Amino acid sequence: MGTAAPPDSNSDSVEFVEPEDAKRREKGGGSGSSDNGSAAQLNPVQAKRLAEREALRTSKFDSVSSFFMAVMLFLGVFVFMLFVVWLTMRMPVRVKPIAPIIEEAAGRADNAEGFERDFEPPGAEEVEELTEPTLQDTIEAVTDAVSSVAASLDTMNTNASASTSGSGKGDSRPPGPEGEGEDIVPRFERWQLNFSAKNIKAYSQQLDFYKIELGSIGGGTQGVDYATNLSTRPQSRHSDDSESEKRLYFMWTTASPLKSYDIQLLGQAGIQTGGRQILKFIPPDLENLLAHTELEYARSKGHQSVTEIAKTVFQSKPAGSGFAFEVTEQRYRTNR
Repeated sequence: MGTAAPPDSNSDSVEFVEPEDAKRREKGGGSGSSDNGSAAQLNPVQAKRLAEREALRTSKFDSVSSFFMAVMLFLGVFVFMLFVVWLTMRMPVRVKPIAPIIEEAAGRADNAEGFERDFEPPGAEEVEELTEPTLQDTIEAVTDAVSSVAASLDTMNTNASASTSGSGKGDSRPPGPEGEGEDIVPRFERWQLNFSAKNIKAYSQQLDFYKIELGSIGGGTQGVDYATNLSTRPQSRHSDDSESEKRLYFMWTTASPLKSYDIQLLGQAGIQTGGRQILKFIPPDLENLLAHTELEYARSKGHQSVTEIAKTVFQSKPAGSGFAFEVTEQRYRTNR
């Protein structure tokens, strides 16, 4: 219970003071007992620190603003990830690297067609030095040649015609680049590539997707003229060294409306086609992919080796965001 202080002559009010407050007043020399009163009595450094602490205190506005910023950041990252997924799904399918299938086909090149194989002439190191025969040796040789008459005609199981004129037996290897490889039908003979398109734009997009180049040779022009970027802006380049071209190529063997598209695309690139042969050059990656596709199809039909294949027909068809060749027909060699 508080005690009443004696009234002041100059005051109209009476103040009631608690005993503990009275003691603090006596020690501190102040007249206030509340927190505001004690804060007012702090020194300048303490007052400054107290003001900074009050300024750094998180307000409700700051809490709400931080929450909305966190939500916006989360939504932004989520939308960005969805955009990345959408973008990757629209990218064209890349051809995965696969082990190459190398074929070494036998061929006779410029050698004459025949039913056997002529022996190669001996090398210089295999030829013995010849000395002039004596007169007696010469007479004996002439006598033996006159007294002995022999004639023989080899009969071979072959379609090649044999003749008694000349001693050569020709070359039994099939036509193609000269080689001592397997007895197979070369790819340029057994493969057929078919395309289908409603217009020149769709056709050129297929060629660009497979990275196939159009070419034009012959017609009195030395070398090869190439055309690339066929679906956008056809560009041309020329090469005088046609012997250095090692890519597999195809040409038109039957009349087709797509051949007119090739002529138009080459014309857009500034390449003359009058009296010239039109070629399609196949990149090595596509050639290897076709070889794997062919072999997988043959194995599914019970044929384990390309030596058994006589003909393979491929058809270009839409696949995902691009195109792919599929085997539509395959014929096999007999007695293999």
